[in-house]
Amino acid sequence: MTLWTSADAAEATGGKATTVWDARGVSIDTRTLQPGDLFVALTAARDGHDFVAQALEKGAAAALVSRVPEGVARDAPLLIVDDVQTGLEALGRASRARSGAKVVGVTGSVGKTSTKEMLRTVLGAHGRVHAAEASYNNHWGVPLTLARMPRDTDFAVIEIGMNHPGEIAPLSRIARPHVALVTIVAPAHLEAFADIDGIALEKASIFDGLESGGVAIWNGDLATSGILKARAEAKAALSVSFGESEGCDMRVTLVRESSGHSVAQADIDGGQLLYKIDAPGRHFAINGAAVLAVCEVLSLDRALSLAAMGRWHPGAGRGAHVTIHLDEADPNAILSLFDDAYNANPASVAASLAVLAAAPVQNDVGRVSRGRRIAVLGDMKELGPTGPDLHAALAQLDATGTLDKVHCVGPLMRHLFDALPEQRRGLWFETSDDMAARLPRQLDAGDVVMVKGSLSMGLARVVDAIRNMGEGNARDEAEG
Repeated sequence: MTLWTSADAAEATGGKATTVWDARGVSIDTRTLQPGDLFVALTAARDGHDFVAQALEKGAAAALVSRVPEGVARDAPLLIVDDVQTGLEALGRASRARSGAKVVGVTGSVGKTSTKEMLRTVLGAHGRVHAAEASYNNHWGVPLTLARMPRDTDFAVIEIGMNHPGEIAPLSRIARPHVALVTIVAPAHLEAFADIDGIALEKASIFDGLESGGVAIWNGDLATSGILKARAEAKAALSVSFGESEGCDMRVTLVRESSGHSVAQADIDGGQLLYKIDAPGRHFAINGAAVLAVCEVLSLDRALSLAAMGRWHPGAGRGAHVTIHLDEADPNAILSLFDDAYNANPASVAASLAVLAAAPVQNDVGRVSRGRRIAVLGDMKELGPTGPDLHAALAQLDATGTLDKVHCVGPLMRHLFDALPEQRRGLWFETSDDMAARLPRQLDAGDVVMVKGSLSMGLARVVDAIRNMGEGNARDEAEG
């Protein structure tokens, strides 16, 4: 199906098409480009113009460029614009303008990607959903997601992130959401903000881009909830709070967790919703209430929404539960792994440690008679001068006090390592490679292990080392 014709794209961007072409998709990376894609030659770590010839050789329908690249014929299929980033933004705006989809914007210090994926699953029970890939939530990710949106989309879920002040509102104005959601405000990106109030103001600016008659949904359990509320009431036709606090419009009154799922109850408009999520974690249950609030304000069938919620589970690196069979001859020789290695800040680490603390272990199945709860934590980045203290403070969490061992990776996590009581200290290494080489020998059947850290710490290599302990049978519980 054609996504962009040369005429449509030229009209949207004000650019000049050198030939007539039809594109079925939009790509910014020749490694993942599919035949028929429009290749967008962004300038980031490298200049995308250097890859235009390769993109065309791989079957790109055309390339969005600001000049004819060296080695590319002048009659090659190109769309020439003054600036490629601005051209991509124009494509995103045009795609949004021609779409009849209901658009939901999501931001937050913690949980925006998992909430986006939860929305993808739940809204998918009601129609065709288009949502960002991975964490495409920045200045090029948001317009790229919009530019890729099929014309027949019923619901679009747009994740919006930030690293510095002033980034969210412009992206929200491109997305023009009918519903905008803030999951949580927590210490993250503190290098660029004076305090958490500044982060809250930036997150609340997602409401600036709301369509006329739009709805703002925000977390009512926070010290900064007042900031979210004020912006929501100023910018939205309807303001809806969610959380566990008394007075929340969607109030979670009960959460029960098990090793494989969570069951929660929420009150809304005098009624009660009972819902299940295919993952343990109070934080998932709370964000699930926000997703159900989205469904309520969009007047979607409640039964379909609740049924779909029960099918959602986190993906790799986002809290996925993996069962590792250590011995094919012994079905009880199992190690459980929570793969949460994609990102980390103090709030998300606290939430994940709470999941680990509640996870059941197995006794009398390994070399060690008692199963253990073990955390492997990597540095939390972008916390500014407060970073050392925020890492050390993890030692004081109630959940940390229930763990058997905490292994630490990185110079900042050394502060946590030193703050732990000696009996709880595991290994400390500067790099994930060193931890990956040594950690498997510390683990045994019956253990439950959680791995979490900022993406740049590379803890996925630790996850891979643990998975490789299996006898070819490691699998995601959610995929089983």
